[in-house]
Amino acid sequence: MTSPQPEKLVIWAVSDGKAGNAAPSLGLAEAVARRRPAEIVVKTVGWKGFSGRLPWWLVPAPRLWLDGASGMSPPWPDLWIATGRATLPLDMAVRRWSGGRTFVVHVQDPRAPASAFDLVVAPRHDGIEGPNVLKITGSPHRVTPDRLAADRARFAATIDPLPHPRTAVLVGGRSKAHDLSPERAAALADQIGAAIEREGGSLLLTFSRRTPEPAKAAFRARLGALPGQMWDGEGDNPYFAFLDAADVILATEDSANMATEAAAVGRPLHILPLDGGSPKFRRFHADLQSRGVARPFNGDLTPWPCEPLNETERAADEIVRRLELRRQR
Repeated sequence: MTSPQPEKLVIWAVSDGKAGNAAPSLGLAEAVARRRPAEIVVKTVGWKGFSGRLPWWLVPAPRLWLDGASGMSPPWPDLWIATGRATLPLDMAVRRWSGGRTFVVHVQDPRAPASAFDLVVAPRHDGIEGPNVLKITGSPHRVTPDRLAADRARFAATIDPLPHPRTAVLVGGRSKAHDLSPERAAALADQIGAAIEREGGSLLLTFSRRTPEPAKAAFRARLGALPGQMWDGEGDNPYFAFLDAADVILATEDSANMATEAAAVGRPLHILPLDGGSPKFRRFHADLQSRGVARPFNGDLTPWPCEPLNETERAADEIVRRLELRRQR
């Protein structure tokens, strides 16, 4: 006699729509869906006026303050996975609205009592503790072997002819803790260019939405003559194809998501310094280094053996385990 199939889960992946928050929610939802039959619905939180900037405890009736496009109404999902400060007033209320049926997961440190959630999936460098806290290195993401292969196939005609070793360079930019001045960009570009010229091979470089234009210009001026490609936001995004094709990856230090995605590919990861910094990011990079997947970039592209780091799968396993425990009660 075969065991009954699990019922299909309805999962809401909730964020404010910013790439740095939307990807962790959706990536973790997709990982759960690889373990259980599921329907994933992406929900984007939008607030009226200034309400989105208020602390969660000052928004006691959050549905009254949502814009019309947010779509936050019953039937409530089986599993709610949210990332980012903008979701907190809803995260804190949806268990009550659903009569306790919705399992609520918040990604990142909510800066709120962890007991308000069924599970908090927090980066280890955030330093949050608790019985319903799962600490991971970095953040959940959407990197999978299938996605890497699919994107690599889309760009095969332009990437495959490029010589090895291929160096992928992921350039971020301005954030709360970091900046990328033209001077810093020029110095990094000179160091990267010298390393590639010494080792041979080719360059695969991508900018982010946060990369300042003067910094882009500095990279183009110094690295434009190297064999390879630079993507600056026009046309299809080859980001995942670059990750898959790379022999070594360099990523600026301003993005935990970018570094975590790079580490999940299983290539040596070098961290590029920017202007500024914070203790939290220093703890994050130290965590990556302790796992053997990253090192500070010192101009040397010599590879080292490393295994893919994929904490998303571990977080999904924990969610499924807790859902099963709830079902058995």
